[in-house]
Amino acid sequence: MNSDLLYPLRNVQFVPRDVLKPNDYNPNKVSQQNLELLTRSILTNGWTMPLVVRPDMTIIDGFHRWTVSGREPLLSRLGGIVPVVVVEHDNEADDIYGTITHNRARGQHLLEPMKAIVKKLLGEGKTVQEIGKQLGMKPEEIFRLSDFTRDDFLAMMTKGVTGYSKAEVAVNI
Repeated sequence: MNSDLLYPLRNVQFVPRDVLKPNDYNPNKVSQQNLELLTRSILTNGWTMPLVVRPDMTIIDGFHRWTVSGREPLLSRLGGIVPVVVVEHDNEADDIYGTITHNRARGQHLLEPMKAIVKKLLGEGKTVQEIGKQLGMKPEEIFRLSDFTRDDFLAMMTKGVTGYSKAEVAVNI
């Protein structure tokens, strides 16, 4: 194994996505909704993370990015090419460890920070529809993360309120 921790990034390659193949042990599954969110993220932010592959082009990390890269509109926009970094492990167990640790290291969204984010966005006048679209959330999720009562939240949804201070909601009810 190379001792230069930046070695993989110093050697990013752009390869046809069709030469890559998924591994047969990844336990991570993503919903169709999250794949659509991933596509939106790539379209909005660009491709920010290369796929991690073995020398034989088996994917260690990035299976879902690879998946959406084969669908429109990304397939056309990327020209069928994706960025990869190649890592060489001593054995298959190290490949498996790489897959699992990449997945687990991404973590999970904690409740309180997500509540603060939703409150901030609502407070800035973002609509429930916009937040839902951009963050891949359903209105019910946004409601659960907000401090609004059910009635206040329904009023926002049905009366087209764009500013979400509690005072404005009370006036519009």
